[in-house]
Order: sequence, then C-alpha cells, then structure tokens
Amino acid sequence: MMRKARAATTKAVKYNDMDSDLSFSQTVSSGKDSDEWGPPEPKPKAKTAKRTVEPKAPKEPKAPKEPKPRAARKPAAERKTQAPKGPKDSGSSGLAGTRRKKVEDKAGEDKGETQTYCPQKAEKSGPSSRMKEERVSFIVSEAHQADRWADEGSSQAELRVKKEKVKEEDFTFDEPCLKKQKTSGACLGQPTALPSSEAQSLRNELNMNWNMIQLLSTLTCVEQWVCLNVVVLLREENTVPFMVRYRKEMINHMDADAVRDVQMVYEELCSLAKKTQSVIQTLKKDGVLTTELEQNLRSCQSANELDHVYSPYKKGSKLTKARRAKALGLEGAATALMETPHSLDLRACVKPDTEGLSSVEEVATGVEHILADMIAKDPDTLTYVKTLCEKSIVTIQSSVSKSALKDKEQGKSVPDQKKKGEPKKPQDIDKFQLYFDFTSNIQRIQPHQTLAINRGESFKILTVKVNIPDSVKSDFTRWCINSRWRPKTFAREELNAIIRNAVEDSYKRLILPFLTRGYRTKLTSAAEKESIAMFVRNLRQRLLVGPVRGCVIMGVDPGFTHGCKLAVLSPTSQILHTDVVYLNNPGQQREADKLRHLMIKYSCTRVVIGNGTACRETESFFSDLISRRYFHPLDVSYCITSEAGASIYSVSPEAVKEMPDLDPNLRSAVSIGRRVQDPLAELVKIDPKHIGIGTYQHDVSAGALKAALGGVVQECVSFVGVDINICSEILMRHVSGLNAGRARSIAEWREKKGPFINREQLKLVKGMGPKSYQQCAGFIRINPQTLQSIKSSLQPEAAAAPEKSAAKKGKGKTGVSVPNSFNPLDQTCIHPESYHVAQRFLSLVGGHVDQIGSAALRNCVESKVRTSCVEDLARTLDTTPETLQLIIDGLTQPPGFDIRHNFGQADFKRGIVSMSDLKVGTVLTGRVENTALFGAFVDIGVGRSGLIHKSNITLDKLPVSQRRRSLALGPGERVEVRVLNVDSQRGRIGLDLIRVLQ
Repeated sequence: MMRKARAATTKAVKYNDMDSDLSFSQTVSSGKDSDEWGPPEPKPKAKTAKRTVEPKAPKEPKAPKEPKPRAARKPAAERKTQAPKGPKDSGSSGLAGTRRKKVEDKAGEDKGETQTYCPQKAEKSGPSSRMKEERVSFIVSEAHQADRWADEGSSQAELRVKKEKVKEEDFTFDEPCLKKQKTSGACLGQPTALPSSEAQSLRNELNMNWNMIQLLSTLTCVEQWVCLNVVVLLREENTVPFMVRYRKEMINHMDADAVRDVQMVYEELCSLAKKTQSVIQTLKKDGVLTTELEQNLRSCQSANELDHVYSPYKKGSKLTKARRAKALGLEGAATALMETPHSLDLRACVKPDTEGLSSVEEVATGVEHILADMIAKDPDTLTYVKTLCEKSIVTIQSSVSKSALKDKEQGKSVPDQKKKGEPKKPQDIDKFQLYFDFTSNIQRIQPHQTLAINRGESFKILTVKVNIPDSVKSDFTRWCINSRWRPKTFAREELNAIIRNAVEDSYKRLILPFLTRGYRTKLTSAAEKESIAMFVRNLRQRLLVGPVRGCVIMGVDPGFTHGCKLAVLSPTSQILHTDVVYLNNPGQQREADKLRHLMIKYSCTRVVIGNGTACRETESFFSDLISRRYFHPLDVSYCITSEAGASIYSVSPEAVKEMPDLDPNLRSAVSIGRRVQDPLAELVKIDPKHIGIGTYQHDVSAGALKAALGGVVQECVSFVGVDINICSEILMRHVSGLNAGRARSIAEWREKKGPFINREQLKLVKGMGPKSYQQCAGFIRINPQTLQSIKSSLQPEAAAAPEKSAAKKGKGKTGVSVPNSFNPLDQTCIHPESYHVAQRFLSLVGGHVDQIGSAALRNCVESKVRTSCVEDLARTLDTTPETLQLIIDGLTQPPGFDIRHNFGQADFKRGIVSMSDLKVGTVLTGRVENTALFGAFVDIGVGRSGLIHKSNITLDKLPVSQRRRSLALGPGERVEVRVLNVDSQRGRIGLDLIRVLQ
C-alpha cells in the first residue's frame, strides 16, 4: 500500500530504494519536543554519525535485550551485495570477490538519519501520534471517541498531543507509487524481541542467507521489533482483527491494513524460501549444483532474482551459450583472462577436430560468452547498473500493434487472452486508443495506466517497451572495462577486445532484458497492490454503511417485462409480504392502488429501489405518487441502492436454504431491501467481487484479491460484533477465529439447546478449541434483550434444556465446566481474558457490572481518569494502558453500541432530477458510489454517476482527517460538487469537488 504514515513529531528522511527503483520518504521520531511543526532541516554529518552504526554486522545477529539504535537502511539493491550469513561466495566464478569491498564502502556514503529502536516507555504519547490518518480504523474504542478525537486527538485523559500543521508536500495524488511507512517513529508499545530459540528456529526453517526480520522490516517500512511481534503472533495462529484490537501494544498500534501488509510480505518471503529450497534440491538431483550457485540462490531476496539465477539451469530451457562454452573447457581461459592475462594464450585451447574450438575466433567467442554470463550475475555489477538507471530517465512506451490495426481494418475480432473462447469485438480496440502512442516516466506512471497497458498487451492490441537511455549503456561499459572487470595485469589488445565484446554482449543480451523484466514486474506488482488496496477501502466503507433500523422497508427489484418484484420487510428483516406489480404497463392506476394498500397495511414508509433495468422509470413512478401525497397519511420516501450481486445470490445455495419457498426473483427484492436495513449482514452473503466496487479486478492476482477481501470482511464483521443468538450462520463464518464448520456447529448447538447464556458456553461447541475461543470471544456479544426475548418465546421445558445439556456436554468434552448465568461483560467489547482486570477497575471506581453503559458509571469512570491518568491506573491494575482503555470504552459505551452509527446511512428522497436539468456550474450534493485509481464516481440522483477526477480532489477541499489517505474519498461519503461538464450523448458528467460533508 501506497500511503504516507502519520507521526507525532517527525523529520523527513529520504531513501533511494534501488530494488524498487522508486524513491520514498520515511518519517522518523525526533528527539526534541516542539510546540510547532517546521520544515525538516538538513542534519550535519557529525550528528548523523551519532545515530548510525557501522554497516558491518556480526554473522549471527541476536535480538537485543535492550533497545539500541538501528543501522541506517541501505537501498535494497545495495543490500544484495552484503555478505551472506552462511559461507560467503567468492564473487562471480571466483573472479569478482576482491572488488566487492569498494562497492560496499561506497554504499555507506549515502546513509542518512534512520529510525532507532523505540525506548522502553513512551513519554506521554497519546493515540493521536500513533494512529494513521490515511486509513479508517474501526476499533470500537476509537469509533466511540471519534468526536473527541476531532478536537483533542486522544480519548485518554491527561494525555494530549498538540495538533501538527500538515505539510502540503505530503499530499500529492500525482506522485508515483511510493512505499509508505506503516508505523510512526514514536514508540507506542513495549519493544520485545523474539526469544533466541524462536529466532533460531525461524532461521533454520528458512535456511536463507538473509535475516527474515531485517528484510521484512526493510520491505514493509515497519520497525524490526514490531515485525518480530507480528511474526510471533502469526505463527501462534492469531488473526488480524484479534491483533489489532487486543494486542495493540505488541504491534505498535498499526491498523488492520498495515498488519495485513506485513503478513503478506512475510508469507511471500516464506514462499520464496520454500521455492529456493525446491530449486536447490532439483539442481542437486541434476548434478549441477555448486557451493557458489547454492549461496547465490540462498541470497536471492525476490522471486525475480531467483528466476534470474535459476533460469539457465531449468530443464526446459535450452543450453545457454555460457554453459556450452564451459562444457568445452573454456572456463579456465576466462579465469586466466581476468587474473593472469599476460600468460594467456588462446591458441593453446584450439582443437581443430572439436566444434567450438576449431579456431582462435571460436575460442574467443566462447570466452566472451562465459564472461558475459559472469558479468550479468555479479551482484555488484547489477547494483551499479541499477544505480545508473535510477539516475536516468527510464520510460515505458506503448503503441498499437500491427496485428490489431490489421484486424480492425478487416473487421476481425481480437481474442481475449484472459477468457479463452470469448471474442473481443473489433470496436473494443478503440477503448485502448489513449495508449496507442503513450509514453510515461517509469516513476510517474499511474497504477491504472499500468493495468490498462497490461490488459491491452494481453489482448495483443498493444505492444509495450521499456526505454533505457543509451547513456546508461555507455557509462556501464566504461565502468566495467576501466574498473569492475579490468584485468589484474597487463592484457594485450586482442584480449581487451574480448572483454569489451563480453561487456557489450552481456548488457544487450542478458542485463537489458533482466532490467526490463524487473521494471515491468515491479510496476505490475505495485499497480496490483494499489488496485487491491482501493478495492479493500471501497469494500470496507460499503460494508460499514450505517443500518436503517426501526422501520418497515419495501425492497423493489425493478423490471419491464416481468414487472417489479416487491418484498415488504419488518424492522427485524422478516419477510412480511411479497408481490409483483407492473408499473410500466397499461393499468398503472390499479398497480398504484395495490402499492398504497400494502404501504398502509404494513405502515411502510421507506422504499428501496435497485439500480438495475427500469430503475429510472420505477423511481419516476414512486416520485410522482409521493409528490401527489398518494400514500397519505404516511410520509414515504425512497432511495436507490446497488443491486450488484443480488441475482447471483438469489440462486445460491445459501438463498435457497434461507428462503426455500420464494421465487428467485422475489429473493432479489428481499436482498435489495435488507442491504439498506443491515448492509453488513446482507452483503457478507455475496462474493465481494460481485458487489460492484473497485477497478481492474480481473487484471490482478485472484488469490491476493480473495485473501485481501476476505480479510476486510472478517475485520468489519469482527469489529462491529455479532449477537451470537440471532446472527446468521453465514455472518458467523466471517467472525475472527470461526470458519464454516464452527459456524455450523454453533448454529446447530443454538437450535438444539436454545440461546447462549454467556460466552463461556462457546467452549462446549464442537470444534471450538482454546485458540478458536480466544480469537472469537471478544467479537461475540450476548445481548440481554435478545436473550430475554428468545427465552420468553420458549416453553419452560425448552428454556431449561440448555442448562442440563450443557452440563452433560461438559462431561463429554474433557470435563469443561462453564457457568450457567449471564455475565453483563459479555455484551461489551472486553475480552474474557481481561474480565478480572475489568472487575478490579470497577471496584476501584466504585461501580458494578450491572451499571454497564449507564450515565452514573460513565461519570465515575471519567472522574477517576481525570484524577489519575490511564497509564497510572494501568500500573495500579497490573495491565497495559491499551487494555485498560479498551475496558473503559467497553464499560462506558451505551448498550447495543454500534460503530456504524458514525457512518452515513442511505439517502432517502422524495423527488427526481434528470440529466437534462443539469447545467454547468450547478452545485449539488451526492454520495460517493465507487472510487477508482483515477477518481471517484458520485451518485447525484440523475440516474448516471458523475466523475470527480483525482486532479480535482485537492488538499484544501478535504477535512484534516482525510488529507493523508490515498484518494481521500470512499463509497458512502457525502460530498458537495459542482458540475463541470455534461455529455448527454455519452452519458458522462464531470464534477468538481467543493467539500466533503461531515
């Protein structure tokens, strides 16, 4: 993810990451307390030296017992030149080892100020310094205190951090995809290191030459101690929502997106280590593995590097020129050319009867191939050429392919390479017209442009080329001949010619394609990550739209031929009535009378219309009836909602099981109505890819997209919490620690034995072990009102059954003993592992568990926090400030608290506006419907969404809390916009953002 982090008092430090070929800024903690923010000043070298250490590191680094300053990070490409922790290779084919020290020494010259390990204890650092504004966090305690944060920046008494001025340069939408630091420089948790046994176990598992934690920290821009803790938590099978809510101090208060980033990179590194081991075993089996080759493989830090080293030895690849020359015995001659050229005589290698050695020219060619291969695989050489590219302007260029032009002229279809068998219409070639002659700096190209170019290339419509300036080749050749690959002693002119030819051949045939592949891979990877991140942000905001409760709702699935399907839903989403009306056919008065009868009979005041076929006509019909007060005395209003995925869900096994007697078309109407009543509970039933958000979802990795979307659904469901006695089985699947099997077991337990009385009874459910219980318990609620309602509807015998069966079940499940009484703490976000702390805190403030959520308890708690800060109270109770703050929030939040109350609901209206009514300059309000990498689509109520291009989303138009987010807007946000242009023919509306409505 491509966002900049927020820090309390920061200094900007510039790093140049040669591996990513993209520069990024990193914020580091300042040692000074300043009341006013100012631009960073250049640090003198002497001061910088105090905070850096020598680049040389011990072979076996140990996790420090006490925090120490960390060495400055090198650019990734330079890190590749560091000596591996295992046996050190001697250079490329034993020739380049003596020259590495020069490059390593030079690599240390550009080091700037770096982050240091955090101190053991942060000095009065409030949550405002630890939370990042570019992402929305959905932890209950944060949502509950949102209004206070707006002014104070903290929900903790006596802990205040002054607001900082936001640096304008930090907010640039047109910046290239940069690495962002996920955590601020301030130490917000206790730095803890892996136990030595755990660290050694991790190292032995991977068996690579790099340190997992150091590399993970470098790639994710997260402090090493945080990476250590995240790895330990992941290895202990903790879920992301559990870590974010209940292990804040261990992960430095990172949000769920940042933790998932670390998790993803950690899994990629583990996969790389596993693949490396597989490659080594394959090469060993083939008998081509050498000690030097094995060390080169174990030093690879990316799949691209591994492929570069392994590709010449793949069975499917043809024998390389270098390997053929080595097979002829010319490797000794190549070594002699670099070490002792004065004694080398190529004529001694000539064998007239052997192909490839029949003449001096063939021998010279073979030596050139061996040297070219050595040059292309030398880490220092690759580092230098990447440095040259970084200093030059590298561009990516796309142009229309000749075959596409020819096919278009002949009217032929262009095959879709993504979906074989489905032809692409010839006119669709014009969709890529923008990229027929497109050139962009490699560091400035936007993610959506990269994905569009890739798609066009896969359709064989575009040809893509990476242009590296000729100056790189000339500088590289000069450096190789005069420095890196210069013979140790005097060489004759014909031998120098061999070296020159080898350098040029290596650059053109091996290095240039390697650089091109690297650039394309990095651009695609960055674009895919940004696209997935956009998808995740959109999905999160769509899932967390506020529910509309306490009223009867009519869901309408509009249509022409088959009519409009209606479903009347009770305030608890029960189906009261279903019907079909034909609003677009003759006899509309009869249909209007039927609607009025249903509305009055069920006291329905809200109508939800799907945005599919006939939506506009159906909306016009209802708007006309409302304007004529046809439903009097009811005050009726309507809203339009997305029906994406409703048809797919209506024929799914889940829908058949839930509504077995309903026609699939009527199930769609039910789904549309429930999407407004409780968006989260309804949308989790649908595959996130079908909800209609995000862009280029078919052009990114399906596995990565599925994992990211599954993670955000789990996060939203968990942070909102579920009432275990009434929630659906489908919703339960997405709770942290649960899966389909456990959710089914809970539903069966609930059906057979009645409602859950307390969280402890979850331990009696089949498949619920200690770890699963730990992960899910804090996100499950036992609502006393729901419990009482269910009990009152049951017969006395049925109500008593759960207690008896629970005791019986306890004996059968290794003697699990659970209480049979209700615990008021079970309705809060407090985890059972902290109940004893909560009880002690209540005793300290003079409260009782029966007062949870009451004004009296809230006053007692606030009074106590005012007199003693949270940190002092935490020390008194022998717990962490983070845990205590969560307990405070859980005790003071009103019963039935829902974090979605802070998010907007669907907009209901009574009138209609058409596209023809729009004029340039008209000011309207609307709601963001979807965001893409190039802008935000806004529903302004005219039947077509308008586009706010990202160039019109500027710093001065945004609230302070949204200025550091990637695009700053997301689905569901209300905005005020101005119409810039209207293209009625193409149905396009251009908008300018005026402000975001709070």
